[in-house]
Amino acid sequence: MFGLIGHLTSLEHAQAVAKELGYPEYADQGLDFWCSAPPQIVDKITVTSVTGQKIEGQYVESCFLPEMLANRRIKAATRKVLNAMAHAQKHGINITALGGFSSIIFENFNLEQFSQVRNIKLEFERFTTGNTHTAYIICRQVEQASKQLGIELNKATVAVCGATGDIGSAVTRWLDAKTDVKELLLIARNQERLHNLQGELGRGKILSLEEALPQADIVVWVASMPKGVEIDPTVLKQPCLLIDGGYPKNLGTKIQHPGVYVLNGGIVEHSLDIDWKIMKIVNMEVPARQLFACFAESMLLEFEKLYTNFSWGRNQITVDKMEQIGQVSVKHGFRPLLV
Repeated sequence: MFGLIGHLTSLEHAQAVAKELGYPEYADQGLDFWCSAPPQIVDKITVTSVTGQKIEGQYVESCFLPEMLANRRIKAATRKVLNAMAHAQKHGINITALGGFSSIIFENFNLEQFSQVRNIKLEFERFTTGNTHTAYIICRQVEQASKQLGIELNKATVAVCGATGDIGSAVTRWLDAKTDVKELLLIARNQERLHNLQGELGRGKILSLEEALPQADIVVWVASMPKGVEIDPTVLKQPCLLIDGGYPKNLGTKIQHPGVYVLNGGIVEHSLDIDWKIMKIVNMEVPARQLFACFAESMLLEFEKLYTNFSWGRNQITVDKMEQIGQVSVKHGFRPLLV
């Protein structure tokens, strides 16, 4: 059985959908209540591969909310992720994907040091961040959507914002090794990591966001959007492909400008309908067919009976592993969401 650990986009969103998720008593509760609310299994899922194979899964709502980080409720946030993992393990789930902020919290706050959650010793090989599949899908979106828009990669400049993160660094490795992209622009806050990445690749210009945007034919956004940071669409090239790899996806509503094409990054479409409610609740456009690539990774590992933390730790994703998960993704009927 596969598992998905997720969370909602805000307190307001959580209150609005609590009834649909099966706990109406949460609907009128504030942040303090959500900080102490336990994880819940709220969806049972069956997925059918194009090969005919069927697997079963469960969605675990962690009850984490982004406001917990914004309000410095770090202990509450870390407890949410650990409790959700323990809940998944207790229910016998073989491989579980850490979706949304849960993998970022796990890595940034070094949660591997807390392996004991009450009476459960976490078996970390039962969990995956899903970042390898997400990075692979974003790269395929770059390759395929650019072609649709008439942007030739061998003449194109690609800016990766969040280039030193787990997904961002994997994207740069793939674009360097597997495509003929003319120029890579590397953007991130940590200068030391940026220079290390540049050294590893043997290429790439380190620029600020303001310097990079006017030069880019394609922008891959895999960084968190700091408060107050806005992208001025008038400085972007036309055409410009902007791939929004963040969560929640909000660049499409913020940037509406002729010649700028915003694509929801890290989203896959499946060839066959999936009967579940969670993708409807997170406002996926075609909820029976579309899902986050990180969630799909746990499904792929379950299809292949590969019970291992396939994506784990920062900066560990190789092009070989991206190719491996990519082949399995195609085999079972997943494909990148395109413009």
